[in-house]
Amino acid sequence: MNAVEIEQALSDLALQPFDGTEFPFQFLAAFGNKAVTIDRLRKGNTNHSDVPGGVLQRSHIHIAVAEQGQVGQTLAALKASPGTAKAKAKFVLATDGTTLEAEDLATGDAIAADYPQFPDHFGFFLPLAGISTIKEIKDNPIDVRATGRLNKLYVELLNENPEWASAERRPDMNKFMARLVFSFFAEDTDIFPGTRLFTATVDRMTERDGGNVHEVLETVFRTMNTKTEERAAAGLPRWAIEFPYVNGGLFSGSTEVPKFTRTARAYLYQAGQLDWREINPDIFGSMIQAVADDEERGALGMHYTSVPNILKVLNPLFLDDLRAQLEAAGENKIKLLNLRKRMARIRVFDPACGSGNFLVIAYKQMREIEAEINRRRNESDLASEIPINNFRGIELRDFPAEIARLALIIAEYQSDVLYRGQKEALKDVLPLDSQNWITCGNALRLDWLAICPPTGKGVKLVGDDLFNTPLDQPEIDFENEGGETYICGNPPYLGNTWQTVEQKAEIRSVVDGRTNSAGFLDYVAGWFVKAADYIQRAGGVAAFVSTNSICQGQMVPILWPIVYGTGCDILFAYTSFKWANLASHNAGVTVAIVGIGVSAGASRCLYEHQDDGSVDLREGTSITPYLTLGAPIIVEKRSRPFPGLAIMEFGNKPSDGGHLLLTRDELGALGLTEVQRQRFIRRIYGSQDFINAGERYCIWIDDEHLMEATAIPALHERIEKVRDLRLASRDKGARTILAKRPHQMKLMRIGRERTLVVPIHSSERRPYLPVGITDDKSTLTNAAYGLYDAPIWNLALIASRLHLTWIGTVCGKIKTDFRYSNTIGWNTFPVPTLTAQNLADLTACAQEILLAREAHFPATIADLYDPDAMPDDLRRAHERNDETLERIYIGRRFKNDTERLEKLFDLYTKMTASPAKPKKGKAK
Repeated sequence: MNAVEIEQALSDLALQPFDGTEFPFQFLAAFGNKAVTIDRLRKGNTNHSDVPGGVLQRSHIHIAVAEQGQVGQTLAALKASPGTAKAKAKFVLATDGTTLEAEDLATGDAIAADYPQFPDHFGFFLPLAGISTIKEIKDNPIDVRATGRLNKLYVELLNENPEWASAERRPDMNKFMARLVFSFFAEDTDIFPGTRLFTATVDRMTERDGGNVHEVLETVFRTMNTKTEERAAAGLPRWAIEFPYVNGGLFSGSTEVPKFTRTARAYLYQAGQLDWREINPDIFGSMIQAVADDEERGALGMHYTSVPNILKVLNPLFLDDLRAQLEAAGENKIKLLNLRKRMARIRVFDPACGSGNFLVIAYKQMREIEAEINRRRNESDLASEIPINNFRGIELRDFPAEIARLALIIAEYQSDVLYRGQKEALKDVLPLDSQNWITCGNALRLDWLAICPPTGKGVKLVGDDLFNTPLDQPEIDFENEGGETYICGNPPYLGNTWQTVEQKAEIRSVVDGRTNSAGFLDYVAGWFVKAADYIQRAGGVAAFVSTNSICQGQMVPILWPIVYGTGCDILFAYTSFKWANLASHNAGVTVAIVGIGVSAGASRCLYEHQDDGSVDLREGTSITPYLTLGAPIIVEKRSRPFPGLAIMEFGNKPSDGGHLLLTRDELGALGLTEVQRQRFIRRIYGSQDFINAGERYCIWIDDEHLMEATAIPALHERIEKVRDLRLASRDKGARTILAKRPHQMKLMRIGRERTLVVPIHSSERRPYLPVGITDDKSTLTNAAYGLYDAPIWNLALIASRLHLTWIGTVCGKIKTDFRYSNTIGWNTFPVPTLTAQNLADLTACAQEILLAREAHFPATIADLYDPDAMPDDLRRAHERNDETLERIYIGRRFKNDTERLEKLFDLYTKMTASPAKPKKGKAK
């Protein structure tokens, strides 16, 4: 369940007559527990509570219904209960139906509320559904409640008005919802006169069955689009005259409203009963954007991104600098005035703005700084000089774009109230500005310079409708002499596998002429390239949240030369971290934040996320595209490893239609003698076979034994099937070359003594790569790499933390798995010159790792390298290997992976540098 659904379920529970027997089970059901789970608890099968009348759900919560007036004592009993500790319960809760108390046992946070009001604290309990609690939502439920109420209304209206769900009418439906949002907010903040004018009018003037609601709302909307002096001629009814003129944008155009049912009217009225004064525009906006999207409605309320995460982008982008300038200005009124004038010209541009939360947070932060300037200058009642139409956006979908405009309008009014007072805020709020500064369109197809033009190049175009801008002419009036432009946001990621044909074409168009590998780029790369092009022409700085794939593997040599080619550099970055939302049991996507721009000589800031959740700031003169401090080097594929390392090659591609590969049963069915099996059969491994000890075999026939093999009917039959398959192939090589040797795979690689095996794919959870060794009777498929007859010390390199860190960075990942590459991972791996003693030490380490594994036979590689169950002796063997290898590099253990990477990149740079050509001199 999502946050919106949980809030609704708890609200419904609080409205029901209190049933002490059923309350614990009803409460747990509100968090998405399945009926079978509830049934087992009710029967006592899984309920191990040791408190009278208690219900204990392991790893979650211990609940008890108390006698009247005994809630505090019962809560104390729950906390002291041995069962609570044994079951690792995260929460305890006690209620008597009059009051309710609960405590988070991990943090010590507690709540106490009258029973009917306990749903106000729904955010406190969200961890029970696997949802990380976010402070803004924990403290204020209005945003979630408003989203839930409007969602129910939206769905009910579409059920009654199916034609409004069509592509042609959906924009009208979304516009109607945006008008409702503003109306609810306006009536609770005194923008509308009187007490809840909008909701009261609906209640008073509409029929209970909803029959005339659409007519009443159409009249209200038409009134708010009619100037006061024109209302007499417009023939508006007396009851509607109280509504103020809002503007010619928000309520312009068609005022048609969908038909209401009795239920829809009730939902409308319930939404009006909420206190919309407390709405948080960035939270509400990002939540409600899913309401209008059929595919996303199941994710309702999950889109919210916390303010701290957004500030990871905005602070280093420009807010930190503004605050530093404020600090430096002190009480100097001239410096403060200059800073205020600078801020008034700053443009913030989000070309994937969604419902505008990055823009809203930027606006609110800037208003806070401006308010402090005004306070120091004794001008606290001064109107803001920061226009909301300096906060530009592009959004593909129309409803989030409309909500983004409204969110900024609401943020502006709330800031005015906060910093200037209600009276001054009301003077300036109406009529609204009719400019359309959020463009609805495809950011990769639109010209960003036209939407957010540089100084002196603005084309004046004021829309006559807040919601509509001609997409063939998105230029907007933007007089902003001498201003700065900051581009930011969280664009859609979409790896190349999941892109549509249209999206792939968009990426190709953006990078046209600058790479032949556009098909390998993630969709988010388009925003980086567009931003770099914008900066090259108009200046500015850009920072985006992105999957960390743009700083790993094959993306780096494709994307970053294009960015560097525009003159941009990486100015700051946050290394990989989880960008979580409000989804239940959401692990979050692993992202990085990268800021680009042109800034010669300035220090570069790298914010590194540590395992304990802290962030360390390191500064240097340059940041690599792999997000380490150092020169902007790009690791390129190499055909061979550095001198001294063994050759790593693919295993054998069968190209056999499956006729040369055998299961255990198929091998038995061949009826071979033991001598024949020894001669013609080999064990064969792919990545997963090797990791999980899978059992597969292959037919392996050397040319010198072909006649003997074909004399065996079972082998002869399979060989002929391979021949037929290859002769029928569309591939010329298969027909003309491989078909002449149908007894063999395409490749026939096998170690004479042994093969070191490196799986191509392996889980990121493993602390080390699952490299291993096979004998001369085993071979590999092309789903693994082999180092054939390589010295065993090569295994010590591959099994190290140092190498895992390298390949995780330069090879990248597929989903969450490591994706190994011999040309980019092994052949580029920089190793210092190894002495004879180094080789002996590494050989001993490799043997110790293999012996430790052997001691746990028949445990598989998957078993042994499960991070939660790795045997101690094997872990110690790896630790010794790491220490031995790392001392070869720097004489001690590395402090962390960042230090490992920086040393490796430095060594790689030196090892790939072209040797200096001797200077020409005169012969003596």
